[in-house]
Amino acid sequence: MKIIGFFPNGFQIIFGLLLLISCGESEQNSRDHLVFRYNEHGNIPTLDPAFARNLQIIWTTNQLYNGLVQLDDSLNIIPDIAKNWSIDDSTHTYTFYLRDDVYFHKNKVFKNYPDSTRVVTAHDFVYSFDRLTDENVASPGSWIMSNIHTYEAINDTTFSIQLTKPFPAFLGLLSMRYCSVVPKEAVDYYGNDFRRNPVGTGPFQFQMWEENVKLVLRKNPLYFEKDTDGNSLPYLEAVAITFLPDKQSEFLQFAQGKLDFISGLDNSYKDEILTTDGKLQAKYQEDFKLVTGPFLNTEYLGIYLPTPKSEIQNKEFRQAINYGFDRHQMVKYLRNGMGIPAVHGFIPKGLSGHSEIEGYTYNPEKARQLIETYKRASGNSQPQITIGTSGNYLDIVEFIQRELEKLGIAVTIDVMPPSTLRQMRSSGEIDIFRASWIADYPDAENYLSLFYSPNFAPNGPNYVHFKNEVYDSLYTKALTRSAIDERKELYTKMDSIIVAEAPVIPLFYDMAVRFVNKKVDGLGINPQNFLVLKHVRKVP
Repeated sequence: MKIIGFFPNGFQIIFGLLLLISCGESEQNSRDHLVFRYNEHGNIPTLDPAFARNLQIIWTTNQLYNGLVQLDDSLNIIPDIAKNWSIDDSTHTYTFYLRDDVYFHKNKVFKNYPDSTRVVTAHDFVYSFDRLTDENVASPGSWIMSNIHTYEAINDTTFSIQLTKPFPAFLGLLSMRYCSVVPKEAVDYYGNDFRRNPVGTGPFQFQMWEENVKLVLRKNPLYFEKDTDGNSLPYLEAVAITFLPDKQSEFLQFAQGKLDFISGLDNSYKDEILTTDGKLQAKYQEDFKLVTGPFLNTEYLGIYLPTPKSEIQNKEFRQAINYGFDRHQMVKYLRNGMGIPAVHGFIPKGLSGHSEIEGYTYNPEKARQLIETYKRASGNSQPQITIGTSGNYLDIVEFIQRELEKLGIAVTIDVMPPSTLRQMRSSGEIDIFRASWIADYPDAENYLSLFYSPNFAPNGPNYVHFKNEVYDSLYTKALTRSAIDERKELYTKMDSIIVAEAPVIPLFYDMAVRFVNKKVDGLGINPQNFLVLKHVRKVP
C-alpha cells in the first residue's frame, strides 16, 4: 500500500487503522464502527477546494475544509471559522470576527511552527480569496468574486469584504466550498500537487489516495467544533471512499454491508429496493433505512423562445404542453415516488422563496382547448415539436411524448450525449431541451436569474432567452432588499410571471435520497445533498 502524507505523533495507531480498512473481514469487523465507508462512482479529480465544482468534489472537501460561514441542514447560515459578523448596508460591507482557536491540519509545511501547525488568521482568507481570481490558478469559482470590490485583513481575527452593489444572498455564497481557507505554505510547497496533498482545517484530514481506487481521510484531533454536550467532533476515526464506477456494483456492496450508505436513485436498482409508492422493499427494512428530503434541483424542459417555429412562439401552445401530462403519475412510476411534482412554479420546494402558487396541473381538456385555439390562429393543423435529451432522461421524455401525442402534438425525441446537449442548449441550436438547475447557493435568486434578460446564454444561464420588462424590474428590485420576507414577496411575483408566460415546462422538484445502514446514526440530509460526516456515529 502506498501511504502519502505527513504523519505526526500517533503514526502507529493510524497505520494500524489503515490496515484495518484494507484487511480481511474478521479484522475489519472488530473496529468497523470507527470507519465510515462510501463509494464515489464518479471520479474525484482534485481535493483543492478552489475547484469544488461538483458534488463528488464537494462531498470530500466538506470533510477537509472550513470557511467563514456554513449552512445547517435547514439552510440557515451559521458560524464556522467566523464566530459572528456585522453588515453595513450603506457601504455593502461585511465584517467577520474570526475564532482564534482554529488550526490547520498538522503537516510538514509547518515545520517551523511548534507541533507542525499554526492558527488560521484573517490573512489566510485574503490569500484564499486571491487564489480564486488568480489567472494561474484558473478556479471555476472565480465568479463568486465578481461582485466583490475589496477585501482585507484588518487584523489577525477581523476580515472585511466590501461589495460593489447590494447582493442579499452573499452570505449564502460564502458557504460554498470555493470559499474555504487554505494555507499559503502548503500551496507553495506542493504546487500543482496540492490537489492530492490537501491541508485544511476540517474535521478530517488527508491520509492516503490511490486515485480511482481508494481515498482515506482520518480524524483531525485538533478540530475546533464540539457537539451540544461539549464533546469534540468528529466521532469517527476515518472515512474510506472507494471508486466503483458501476452503480449496480455499488448497490451490491451496500446490500452486503460493505458500504454505509448510497445516495440517489438509479434505474439499475430502483425497483429492487423501492416500491412504486416510494417505500423500502420488505427484505431491506430490517438492516437499512430510507432518508429523503427536498433537494434544490428543478428538472424541466426549456423552450428556446427566439426560434422561428410558430408552436414555440405561441404562449397558449406552451401552456398546453404544461397542462398536457400528469406529473404525479410520471414521478410515481418513473421515479418510484422519489420526486415532488412541479405544480407550483419553478422555485423548488425546500428553498426559502418557494411558494404554493398555482402552476400547472394535469388538465387534458384545457390543453386541447389551447391547442385548438393555436391551430385556428396559426393555420397549423399538425403541430409538432422536437425535444432534445440525454439517455439518462429518455424515459421521462418518452412519457411526455406519449401524453402529448394523445392531444394531437407530434413529438420527436433527439437523444444525444450530455456534452452535446449542453453545447446546443447554450448556443440556441435546439428548440426544446431537457435540463435541470441545481442551486449553487441557498437563495431563490439563483433560480430566477435564469430568466433575467441580461443573462442571455452563452454569457449567462438564461438559456431560453426569456425577456420581460416587469420581470427584470422585479429582479433588480429584489437585489436591493436585505430582508428575506420582502425578497420572498418579489420572488413569488417573478415566479408567477414565469408560470404565466411558460418559457419552461417544470417537471419535478428533485428529492435527496439516501439509503443508510441502520448502524449509522447522525447522518442528516439537507436540500443541497451535501455530505456532512462530523456528527456521524456507528454502532459497534
